[in-house]
Amino acid sequence: MVSRIDRGPVANWWWTIDRWFLAAFLSLMGLGIVLSFAASPAVAERIGLDSYHFVTRQMMFMLPALVVMIGVSFLEARQVRRLALVMLAGSLVLMVAALWFGVEIKGSRRWIHIAGVSIQPSEYLKPAFVIICAWLFAENARRPDIPGNLFAMILLVAVLALLVAQPDLGQTLLVLATWGAMFFMAGMPWFWITVLGGAAATVGVTAYTVFPHVAGRIDRFLTGEGDTFQVDMGREALVRGGWLGQGPGEGTVKRILPDSHTDFVFAVAGEEFGLLACLLIAGIFAFVVLRGLGKSMSEKDDFSRYAVGGLVVLFGLQSIINMGVNLQLLPAKGMTLPFISYGGSSLVAMAISMGMVLALTRRDPLKRMTIGRTPLGRPIEAG
Repeated sequence: MVSRIDRGPVANWWWTIDRWFLAAFLSLMGLGIVLSFAASPAVAERIGLDSYHFVTRQMMFMLPALVVMIGVSFLEARQVRRLALVMLAGSLVLMVAALWFGVEIKGSRRWIHIAGVSIQPSEYLKPAFVIICAWLFAENARRPDIPGNLFAMILLVAVLALLVAQPDLGQTLLVLATWGAMFFMAGMPWFWITVLGGAAATVGVTAYTVFPHVAGRIDRFLTGEGDTFQVDMGREALVRGGWLGQGPGEGTVKRILPDSHTDFVFAVAGEEFGLLACLLIAGIFAFVVLRGLGKSMSEKDDFSRYAVGGLVVLFGLQSIINMGVNLQLLPAKGMTLPFISYGGSSLVAMAISMGMVLALTRRDPLKRMTIGRTPLGRPIEAG
């Protein structure tokens, strides 16, 4: 048990961290392990691997993700910005390299192999992009002579260009929507709301006309015609699960779902544990987003306000896209469910993101470090 009078770094961290956030993130990580046991063995057997291949790898990824999240949560705001700058620079370089040397999967070059490890640079780009844009928006508000908003727009265009080049239209829309939400928090003028709204519509129309796979997914979503096997099976899994589910290991539809351990893990949760479990999962995501937005609104520092708000919006939109696809409320799109879907890059990058949220929402850790006590137990200011 950590004492309240202890002034060590671990005690200081424990008494200043938002423990509700921490509990929510740990709960999602735990659910990720449980659902990995439920969803991945059938996929592994189908492709000739050991039944628990993906379970073992998920647990291997979970440990460094937990360490990274806790480690990042110890940082101060300035250190968070420095980490984000290094991540942004590294991710941009790796994304350019992936276009030339990356592994092509389903027509996209999103992955690059480094020392035998597959990395998806765009996953690490997202939290770094949010933090740097938050800093640019804050600097623009603090010092109008610095065109922070303009630099944030230039950075947005560069990032979107790389994502479209892969191509990864889902991540493109996710980044664009998150950036728009942050710009709105920063007091976006109505002129820019109109301009960016028109730009978003133009991007959507262009994507539909230029990329056949985008048009195909939208057409299948609207008409129900064509290859809708996976989304149909996802819905069937949820329907068969009912309110209470078929029971752990009793799901049958999951055995024929190609991506049951990644994009459709939410459907597996519904089949085996029921819609009540799905509501619990959705409730945890909603809690993180609403608490994060509440914390953001109460922040006096512009950078922390924009950064926390942007990170939880990114977290929430990604979860909405994944669950929406599983429920056939959105066109099919390969998007992981944060902390739950299988995937090393996604898991570690999300751990960094939420570690940043924990770091930026701590209760004035420096002030607590400077507080001492008299022999009678009364608090006094040090120095």
